Amino acid sequence: MADSRRIPGQRTLGWVALGLVAVGVAMQAVRPSLGKPEGPQVEVAVPAQVREILVRRCYACHSDEPRLSWWDHIVPVEWVVSSDVQRARAVLNFSELGTKPVAAQQAELYESVNQIALGAMPLPLYLKGHPGSEVTAEELAVLKKYLDPFKPGVGPSGAAADGVVKHLTAAAGPSPNGVPFLPGYADWKVVSTTDRGDNHTLRIITGNDLAMSAIEKHQLPSWPEGSAFAKITFQAADDGHGHIVPGKFVQVEFMEKHRVQYAGTGGWGYARFKGPELKPYGTGPHFDNECLGCHEPVRGNDYVYSMPLPRGGGAR
Repeated sequence: MADSRRIPGQRTLGWVALGLVAVGVAMQAVRPSLGKPEGPQVEVAVPAQVREILVRRCYACHSDEPRLSWWDHIVPVEWVVSSDVQRARAVLNFSELGTKPVAAQQAELYESVNQIALGAMPLPLYLKGHPGSEVTAEELAVLKKYLDPFKPGVGPSGAAADGVVKHLTAAAGPSPNGVPFLPGYADWKVVSTTDRGDNHTLRIITGNDLAMSAIEKHQLPSWPEGSAFAKITFQAADDGHGHIVPGKFVQVEFMEKHRVQYAGTGGWGYARFKGPELKPYGTGPHFDNECLGCHEPVRGNDYVYSMPLPRGGGAR
């Protein structure tokens, strides 16, 4: 009697299993297209050894010629992978990077190598599904050598840019996405400094009082509402005595934290103001998607790259 009572339940499970199989088979017919984008295709001009590394490690997602593993073609995995490739192309597409000025190409490569060195690329989830795709130490060394900095030129006066930032804090119009210019950024405290060897620039990152308070109170990596950062960029110059100093002002970039107002870009508003005239960067209100794409790999740090060193005796 006990066996006969279990049969209806077993039959139900069998029909459910068959139904799931049928749905799975039907899903395989719904496949997104990863056809080549409409933009002009001009590959980045790099030495053969560098291109070989980029093709092997980066082109799978960041090119018009994506290469998927056999398990990537199984729906619904293919839906997720296709979406990831589309987003990767929007951030950086090596098949079309050659259409940009050489300086812009070098800048894109520099950022890419930085993200590889930081361990942000390839994405950790991608590495789990594609073992062996990580950039090796030898390959990273080749990429770094290609981007080795050259000695910057001597500035016209051989002097540092004393006071130039304060001179450039005059009022400026808002960014095309509505993020305002933040006057007084030059009076904020310094969070960190960085340099770009490929285009010979020095950057000073400053933070407002809310950001600095979060640092002092060890509240990271989640930055409080209203936190703001400025990245002030200068051309690097040799002062004539073997010292690299800030030269000509290039631009200032802002990140401002407002979770609701900037929900579409990870809770941060991004803006860039270029040159002495502080011209707002961007051709439309959604240009900041490229900023979000660059900061996406450090989402775990609340999208902030320049994490400060702990300060004070209570550092941890």
